[in-house]
Amino acid sequence: MATKEKKEKKEKPLDKMTAKELREMALGMEGIVGVHAMNKSELVAAIKEAQGVEGEKKRDKSVDVRSIKKKIRELRSQKEAMREAGEKGKVQILRKKINRLKKKTRRATKAA
Repeated sequence: MATKEKKEKKEKPLDKMTAKELREMALGMEGIVGVHAMNKSELVAAIKEAQGVEGEKKRDKSVDVRSIKKKIRELRSQKEAMREAGEKGKVQILRKKINRLKKKTRRATKAA
């Protein structure tokens, strides 16, 4: 019993907590809105900001997976329009762009 009490007293670092634990913590804090729509990295950043803890920057995250996927969807619709218009060269170019963006999202998620 004593070891269990020690474990509860000792708080885990935010990076080691699960997304579910982070959501529960964020719900109890003021100033954090949209907790259930956030992923783990967004939750950690929001909690650190609410606590006033300066977040250490490991690297510049210029890659936003959501925006890349939005761009992929736009390119796919353009590709279909070009395919219907019979422009094979432009279809190939768009296909390669989509492929590069998909690889970029995979690398970004693997690195995070």
